[in-house]
Amino acid sequence: MKKQLPALAALALVTACATRPPVPEAANGGAFVIERDLAGSHVARGEFKAITGVHRTFTAQLTGTWDGQTFTLVEDFVYDDGEKDKKTWKLQRVAPGEYTGTREDVVGTARGFQDGDVFRLEYDVRLPSENGKGRKVRFRDVLANDVDGKVLNTATVGWFGFRVGSVSLVMEPAEDGEE
Repeated sequence: MKKQLPALAALALVTACATRPPVPEAANGGAFVIERDLAGSHVARGEFKAITGVHRTFTAQLTGTWDGQTFTLVEDFVYDDGEKDKKTWKLQRVAPGEYTGTREDVVGTARGFQDGDVFRLEYDVRLPSENGKGRKVRFRDVLANDVDGKVLNTATVGWFGFRVGSVSLVMEPAEDGEE
């Protein structure tokens, strides 16, 4: 049994790292529906944390539109170090509560789906690296409403089944002048 303990501990660690993020504790504002709850203009404030110690905060201006079949979300990011980035999600509804999607940096196709009162989005991204090849990581997002009308988004970032980072952000409808 003693010889099995390290193997069981390693298996438990890998399994825990590879799981989907839990529903945020403050998420109790009713069912999140992406084409309803992110339509229009929103402001997102968040942070990325890596196990390497990298910590970046950012603000993003979001604009969401729904045409009855495809939800488009334009994200204009400004990071705390001044770097700017723009990404555009295209999420197509393929069945009730199920979506497939693309974004400029997504490898392959993203999968989005309703999971009770939350929306989950799973996708691979190739992050830039010093050698120019990039590193493919897996994002697992969960989006939920809170009672104040904000959208909470938490994500785990994994690499070969190990959790290497996390993202958390809060999105709220843009006030006049915030767009």
